[in-house]
Amino acid sequence: MDELLPGLHHWTAWRETIRQPVHSAYVEPAGVLIDPMVPDDGGLDWFRGREEPPERIVLTNRHHLRFSRQFADAFGCSVHCHEAGLWDLLDRPVRVQGFAFGDELAPGVVAHEVGVICSEETALHIAAGAGALAVADGVIRRDEGELAFVPDFLLGDDPDAIKRGLGAAYLRLAEELEFDVLLMAHGAPWIGGARAALRAFGAAHAG
Repeated sequence: MDELLPGLHHWTAWRETIRQPVHSAYVEPAGVLIDPMVPDDGGLDWFRGREEPPERIVLTNRHHLRFSRQFADAFGCSVHCHEAGLWDLLDRPVRVQGFAFGDELAPGVVAHEVGVICSEETALHIAAGAGALAVADGVIRRDEGELAFVPDFLLGDDPDAIKRGLGAAYLRLAEELEFDVLLMAHGAPWIGGARAALRAFGAAHAG
């Protein structure tokens, strides 16, 4: 468990369904879990007795329900996904509530539109320290390398169009929002200079 900014915690856990490590975060002052896995180190006990125990779970897209049920059962957390993704979550063992782009989901946590790769693809702007942005599947980072897209076969029938759309979305977010840390569901966080890095990535692919 790493504290990247005051009250912003990040961890990595193995996701058996895709046979890869994935990334989760906890915005402690707001009581918000993002795309939560159960941490390998400390498990749910790490969250017990914190000043701000988890109150709500926010998914950056509908595919990131992950271990939300375990947190909901342990702490009574509500679970939230953009309303466009609710159709795929109706039969899950935990109730998921919808939100709209532009909503402040908790103090200092605001949902912004990415879309493109899927209609509910969300970026979360987090007011912690110099600011952070959490994104879903549109941009990844292998090890501690450069920002990248997922492989083309995961981007649908027209990968180049999807990349242009994602580039434009990330360029817009980098121009509009202040942040110094970029959190990715699939990849090591970019700590320091993240806004400039995402702006350059977006500009390179926006077309």
